[in-house]
Amino acid sequence: MTPHSIRAWKGVHKWTSLICTLFLLLLCITGLPLIFHDEIDSALGATIEPDPAAGAAPLLSFDRILEIARAAQPKQVITIVGADDEDPIWHVYMASTVTAPKADVIVSIDARSGRILHVGAAARGAVTKFLLDLHTDLFLDQPGMLFLGAMGLCFLLAIVSGVVVYGPFMRRLDFGAIRPRRRLYWLDLHNLLGIVILAWTLVVGVTGVINTLSTQIAQHWQRTELVAMLGPWRNAAVPAQLASAQLAIDTALAHAPGMKVQSVAMPGSQFAGGHHYGVYLRGNQPLTSRLLKPVLINADDGSFGETRDMPLYVQALFVSRPLHFGDYGGLQLKIIWALLDLATIIVLGSGVYLWAVKLRKAPARASIAAASPLVVGAERS
Repeated sequence: MTPHSIRAWKGVHKWTSLICTLFLLLLCITGLPLIFHDEIDSALGATIEPDPAAGAAPLLSFDRILEIARAAQPKQVITIVGADDEDPIWHVYMASTVTAPKADVIVSIDARSGRILHVGAAARGAVTKFLLDLHTDLFLDQPGMLFLGAMGLCFLLAIVSGVVVYGPFMRRLDFGAIRPRRRLYWLDLHNLLGIVILAWTLVVGVTGVINTLSTQIAQHWQRTELVAMLGPWRNAAVPAQLASAQLAIDTALAHAPGMKVQSVAMPGSQFAGGHHYGVYLRGNQPLTSRLLKPVLINADDGSFGETRDMPLYVQALFVSRPLHFGDYGGLQLKIIWALLDLATIIVLGSGVYLWAVKLRKAPARASIAAASPLVVGAERS
């Protein structure tokens, strides 16, 4: 590598790091407790627990769950209903109109007893919701998500350029060596930890950028795949008489043996279309449980409509969400994720320190250069 190219890569590393470092520090600091969001919600008593009185009672009909939600919020309409990942609980999302992009209220209902367990604007605790909103969009919705996506791209460029710069630098130093002088200590620690956590930072950086594009990915899928699945029914109105929602679920499960219900989009909502229930199923393995399969059921008679696998770009989004927070391997993987997050905070913090030291020494270097014999001689000539 030529001196010119090394200088160019150093410039890329310096400026991409300067642009994104403070925001990446914010994301790492807020992301650390979010790794343990389940544990934090549980400790604060903010989890939604199933009805202990229900015991081993059979599940209620899905139609009965919808009736309970409508009775609890008569001025709202149901847009989508999600199944809890672990417990027999339905989370019913309701809004003023069926086409609303966001829910106004969520009613959580025990699937066996029909008892209403929670009514609120979110299904998670206030603390973790605050941290999640700050982490995902800085409380700025879509502009905030896209801005953080741009910071994520800068972070990835900083990682790649840092690796390129690290190679020539390490030819003059044994791997893992930490020199005692303060600035050199932090420089060596910055370089060493950066290389050690390289793969993890790339994974978290890439998945983070993908997550910031979740709305655009969903909208593209709606405009292309979902429209194609709806076929001639794409502009159809909601039938005056709807078939049983439980029948829609049973029909969907019959066409995808071995899968479980993740959510049910109501007719007229954004993920179903006017003439269909949108039943979204998931697998029963650690990986396949993150991948959804849409099944459209005719809303007038409960018969099968259409199904197809999600395209790769949507599957990448589904996989990236839990991978970003280390949700695949239980508490052990979460602890590893937390340690790597702490190491990243040290790398980012040491980078800020090294740049601050360099700025502080810049005037001194300029004074020395002004007084050097070479410059003095040039002035006399």
